Amino acid sequence: MVALEREFDYAVPQAWHDDGRAGRLTVGTMVRVTLKGRRVGGWVTACDPPSGEPPGHPVPPGGLRAGGDSRTAVGPAPELAPLAKLVGVGPPAEVLELAGWAARHWAGRRATFYGTASPPRVVGDIARSAARRVPALLPADAAAAAGASVWESAFDRAVSLVRIPPAGDRGPLLSAALRRGDVLLVVPGVAEASRLAAWVRRRGVPVSLLPEGWAQAAAGGVAVGTRAAVFGPMPHLAGIVVLDEHDESLVAADSPSWSAREVAVERARRAGVPCVLVSPIPSLEARVLASGEPLTSARPIEREGWPNVEVVDQRDPEVGRAGLLSATLVARLRSCDRAVCVLNRKGRARLLACTGCGDLVVCDACGATVGEVVPNGTDERPGALVCARCGERRPRVCSSCGATRLKTLRPGVNKLREELEVLLGERVTELTGSTSSGEPGDLSSRIVIGTEAALHRVPRADLVAFLDFDQELSAPRYRANEQAMALLARAARLVGPRSGGGRILVQTRRADHPAVEAARAADPDLLSRHDRELRRQLGFPPFGALAEVAGEAAGAFMGGLGRPLGLEVSELGENRWVVRAADRDQLLDALATVERPPGRLRLAIDPLRL
Repeated sequence: MVALEREFDYAVPQAWHDDGRAGRLTVGTMVRVTLKGRRVGGWVTACDPPSGEPPGHPVPPGGLRAGGDSRTAVGPAPELAPLAKLVGVGPPAEVLELAGWAARHWAGRRATFYGTASPPRVVGDIARSAARRVPALLPADAAAAAGASVWESAFDRAVSLVRIPPAGDRGPLLSAALRRGDVLLVVPGVAEASRLAAWVRRRGVPVSLLPEGWAQAAAGGVAVGTRAAVFGPMPHLAGIVVLDEHDESLVAADSPSWSAREVAVERARRAGVPCVLVSPIPSLEARVLASGEPLTSARPIEREGWPNVEVVDQRDPEVGRAGLLSATLVARLRSCDRAVCVLNRKGRARLLACTGCGDLVVCDACGATVGEVVPNGTDERPGALVCARCGERRPRVCSSCGATRLKTLRPGVNKLREELEVLLGERVTELTGSTSSGEPGDLSSRIVIGTEAALHRVPRADLVAFLDFDQELSAPRYRANEQAMALLARAARLVGPRSGGGRILVQTRRADHPAVEAARAADPDLLSRHDRELRRQLGFPPFGALAEVAGEAAGAFMGGLGRPLGLEVSELGENRWVVRAADRDQLLDALATVERPPGRLRLAIDPLRL
């Protein structure tokens, strides 16, 4: 049941035995039943109740269970309600078991994961193919096949971690994967999944793109997809490859906050096949999961796969006086063919101070800092101030001394776009997550400025400049260093290798930060060693477990949880708590004892943005 975390017994109607529908009932089949006068959907989780268990007896949480033979369908069990409708093929039994594991691992509902594993459209039947040998690579791929031999050892381990630089060639590794048979290839983005499926198809290998090709994947062949693809049907699974395992798109942002990387490792373990995690900057979680040290290319090859990284030290007084538009930045922008400037602050100004008394300009209602409003074409006056916390609007006046002249301490993207257009004498395009991809001219300028969304929207550049990288390095999140490094890796993939002239410009007051040093040296281990010790000392994942509890029902949930021995409970704000434990099972056991109260509740295990 989607709404109920319980299993119930239902009878198979005699008519289904007469017309053959009963023979199509297996674990995972999607059906509809009548429950309290309503038709609801569910999944068959077992056929034939265990011996000695009375029909109709509810069993532990999970979904829907149906009786599967004529003895439970007729005469002997008249009290069982009949199944109402056979909807179609659903997840295979092994995937349902995997979904149950995931529900426990991330304190979620089984029905949520059952839905993720189900086909997007009704599938009436699957013509299952016999296991078949994957065709040999085409002659044009002989070079890739030769290079793939370097990575063959990755498939000799239960869980391998492969480090390929951002601009490195992943083709040889993928070629080695395809020679194993029906592999599952998981990538972070939809566009990348389509490109990878086309790449596989050009090599004469049967491939399906999940979730649209769910029925085709259930019949056999290579499958490609994004996060949810780890629950895809693979009758002849020969291995799993997760590309860019560090990418946050592979982790669900909502509750439950499940990770495709960990599900892939668990699925491969259950199937007895290898799982290969690929990344230019392996996460600490992947390093803990892997069987041994990361497999890497020779140092000269890896170094070539990273661009040149230039650092502008903003501690220099000369640089500091110019603000974020330093002389070095302006010179690089004038000389490049295409540039992307990244600043994760939208709007005009996010931090203002009075030029008269020097006080910060804050909200009179709640005390939070205020920012400038971007005129939206209505009657909004340019320069009006708004509080991001409570939404209070106020005039552009200092509350302390009444002065009207304010200086910008932290300009936003909109403000810097205007200043860049004046400095460079040309049009500059602004791109943020709220910018529509269909807006005219959104990529027509030589210079683009925006939030990190610009790194995903611009197809190619020869310069990426991070205008205020300290905002990333100093973010109050325990994964801030890894997330900052991920931005550098994304930029490195955009500009290409150093031999092609690719360049990343980083403006920071922390030029000696391990993330900056790792990018300059093209050596992710510099950051990994630093973060490993730091997180181990503080007990943060993967060396501890934590849960975020938030929402209108969070208070009632925390009241039921109390403060069990071995758990550390911290209140972060209104209706928001963090629960920490040294052991994940201990944390999950404690959370499982609390009955979920009515109302909105976010229960996220090891969330990324905390």
